[in-house]
Amino acid sequence: MAKTLVIVESPAKAKTINKYLPKGYKVQATMGHVRDLPKSKLGIDLENNFEPSYVTIRGKGDILKKMKNEAKKSDMVLLATDPDREGEAISWHIANYLNLTKEGSARIEFHEITKNAIRKAIKSQREINMDLVDAQQARRILDRLVGYSISPLLWKKIKKGLSAGRVQSVATKIIVDREKEILDFVSREYWTLQLKVAMKERAKDIFTARYHGINGKKKDIDSEEELKEIMGALKKEPIIVSQVKKGKKNRKPPNPFTTSTLQQEAFKKLNFSTKKTMSIAQQLYEGLNIEGKGSIGLITYMRTDSIRISDEAKDNCRNYIEEKFGKEYLGTNIRKNKAKNVQDAHEAIRPTSMEFDPRVIKESLKRDQYRLYKLIWDRFTASQMANGIYDTTSVDINCDKYGFKASDSKLVFKGFMKIYDVEEDDEDDKSKDNELIPELNKGDALDMKDTVQEQKFTMPPPRYTEATLVKTLEEKGIGRPSTYSPTIQTILARGYVENIEKKFSPTELGIMVTELMEEYFSKIIDLDFTAEMEASLDKIAEGDTKWQEIIAFFYKDFEKDLKHAEKVMEKIVIEDPVSDVQCEKCGRMMVIKTGRYGKFLACPGFPECRNTKTIVEDLGIACPECKNGSIVAKKSKKGRVFYGCTNYPECNFMVWDKPVKDEKCPKCDSLLLQKGYSKMTKIYCSNKDCDYVKK
Repeated sequence: MAKTLVIVESPAKAKTINKYLPKGYKVQATMGHVRDLPKSKLGIDLENNFEPSYVTIRGKGDILKKMKNEAKKSDMVLLATDPDREGEAISWHIANYLNLTKEGSARIEFHEITKNAIRKAIKSQREINMDLVDAQQARRILDRLVGYSISPLLWKKIKKGLSAGRVQSVATKIIVDREKEILDFVSREYWTLQLKVAMKERAKDIFTARYHGINGKKKDIDSEEELKEIMGALKKEPIIVSQVKKGKKNRKPPNPFTTSTLQQEAFKKLNFSTKKTMSIAQQLYEGLNIEGKGSIGLITYMRTDSIRISDEAKDNCRNYIEEKFGKEYLGTNIRKNKAKNVQDAHEAIRPTSMEFDPRVIKESLKRDQYRLYKLIWDRFTASQMANGIYDTTSVDINCDKYGFKASDSKLVFKGFMKIYDVEEDDEDDKSKDNELIPELNKGDALDMKDTVQEQKFTMPPPRYTEATLVKTLEEKGIGRPSTYSPTIQTILARGYVENIEKKFSPTELGIMVTELMEEYFSKIIDLDFTAEMEASLDKIAEGDTKWQEIIAFFYKDFEKDLKHAEKVMEKIVIEDPVSDVQCEKCGRMMVIKTGRYGKFLACPGFPECRNTKTIVEDLGIACPECKNGSIVAKKSKKGRVFYGCTNYPECNFMVWDKPVKDEKCPKCDSLLLQKGYSKMTKIYCSNKDCDYVKK
């Protein structure tokens, strides 16, 4: 019998595929990439049209030898690596290593691991798509040129262990820029005003109207004096209904998941990091053991930026909806991709079969596998359902020149919300706790029953979370679905940003490196230029341009910037602060270092002396409340640094920003606090009644 070798990437995927193949087929896993650029050198011939030099990845030699032996015994080799650029490149590397001929090998691809998809793929064999391979090579070479050129410069000029990259440096800059916005933000006072009103003859039918503005134009209440003027008018002038509108509001169902939206939603709804989301999605895609069914691939390929759904999947889902909820719950919405540079070859992330309802197979899944699978299932099903429908009422109310608005919405048909909760996604939605407005007509007079007044201050833009950073990267065309999670892991590992209470703050090191990049490699961290490079890589994949042309275009200016930086960039010495603690092992004065879990004491005699100690950072500043305590740095349970008194719990002094030593507020003699680092430092008074900010 003829023998066919099928090559995939992971053992889990191999196990699932194997059950769908007839006799005579054998599946072997590569365990990811098998060949890559060498780690020890650049591996790119700059004088020979950027020709890459590939080597076998350490640890993959035995896998390749075993694969070669199996290929020799086989009549046909099917390259079934993942259906994306990385998968195409892996197939190309394997084909080259095994010296496969076109007659003795073929590329097959499938976007879900099901019997029909596997059998269909085998019938639809094709050659390796060199446009996709070239696009992957171009990305890899670009990243290598940036990383292996700038990183050694940072090592030399700042300290070892630093790195730069096309996407990671831009991601860091986005976080640094947001921190600058926060530091530069000037808060503005405003007031909110709500009226509790009712018709004179129906005094019990009270509802709430919110202040809108003057003479029909929206305007905030900017001061207490302005509020008093409005209150004066409300006491003197009649309150009249000027307009009543009744209508219906449709709420469209969400699109099925892409990689980006899955990462965002899993972060918001399940509290999953992007790394955790992608790891569990990989398990769901490759196959899990379902009781009575064996290993089953539960979702389609999880690296995609398309919302397209196959006709077969759509029909199966609609049959499920009609059977489960009724025909009136079937949707008619037409969906189009809105994101930049969408690769529409893949489908959206969806369940492979409506047979495997998450509630039915729950016992076969681990808790987090079930939660993510249910999220994907519910989102996909909801995307094919009808709109939610609300009856709405909006009322305009006038008192002299001042306008107020009241609105309500009553859900009359759940539609897709029968299975997918979107209320928590929309903070502006007032239908969650809305009062119903009584029947009103234009010209009706109202009585004011009460008012609710509140002083507020505008808030700075929020720091990025994993979800909002991924959303920003996608909207700006930076990176691809597969790069978001590893980019976040890299900038955290390098110490460029900190994830404190699920929000990213740049570190002093991250700000310093970003400032150097802005000065010497401005194009690398320019968002528009990076997005253009991503678009160019997509053109290579589409066969519209040659990869060498893109690399040459990039390298021409990059080489000039690199030579200039190497010549003029000054060395920045970051010395570890010396503590007053003596190493008991060798007598040296220990230094303060920053590690993965914060600051600690270490002997400067490393590696001869490896002594380390935990540290409590005493700022040497007397506590302004109890006077005899000292201010020390502490960490909250969630890892956020704050500053408190050593006499806690007797003294409850605590601030989030770092106190300034040997300097008091020139206006009120209070403690000064420091926010930010480097050029972005802001020093201000800790006294809430004092507005001093150091210029």
